Amino acid sequence: MAGTIGRAPGLCYSGAIMRRFPAEFADLLSPAGRRVLAGRAPDARAAPFFAQAGLIDRGAARAIHALLESALAAHLAPMVRAIPPETIANQTRNYQERLPKTVRVRSAFLDGRARARRVAGEIGLEGMLRSASFRAFAEALAGEALAPDFGRQVLRYGPGDYSGPHTDHHPEDPRAAKGYFDLHLGFVGPAQARQLLVYARDGHLCESVDVARPGMVSAYRLPFWHYTTPFEGAPKSARWVVLGTFYYARF
Repeated sequence: MAGTIGRAPGLCYSGAIMRRFPAEFADLLSPAGRRVLAGRAPDARAAPFFAQAGLIDRGAARAIHALLESALAAHLAPMVRAIPPETIANQTRNYQERLPKTVRVRSAFLDGRARARRVAGEIGLEGMLRSASFRAFAEALAGEALAPDFGRQVLRYGPGDYSGPHTDHHPEDPRAAKGYFDLHLGFVGPAQARQLLVYARDGHLCESVDVARPGMVSAYRLPFWHYTTPFEGAPKSARWVVLGTFYYARF
């Protein structure tokens, strides 16, 4: 009989049903993830993007996917920015293309009075993201102290959803203009799925990693050029991303 996760930390996650997130992010980590938390993290500072599967316990990751689908999916809003027709219609010279950020995904910011935030509080997600171990994990990958205030968001990529080439540069925000840090927790269901994160190295979009893998954690030292390919999965499958956006304490 499947167990129930959320009342007693340390339960085996295999085959369990998650009713509520644990109070501490550390309770979701695999042995590899706990090594990162303990300060034995790979050097994520040498490149703008780091990703590693298996840092979150595989059973926990599957249970979280099911919990997010049942509790939060209905409270997300579409985030859709299509290619403007004028990018072709107004072009007057060869090779004059200018593509603004395009995206198709469902999303919710966990701030203000949004219904999604209230639900996130009810299922323990808000509390877990504010836990000491979540911050410590982010700082272990960032390699430096992060500011106490940070943004929280959830994304749900369904089949065909994507995010087009962009930099996530915010020069009008004084605290983000010189760079900031994103920590993404990725959750996929049991069905086969695939989504690539493509990012720039040496001025070319030539590096990629499949982020639709079990227990995936990715870290971004923004800004830099990157995009995600369309999510590939069964008709009702999805990839969830729970993310924290941090300013550096030094700024």
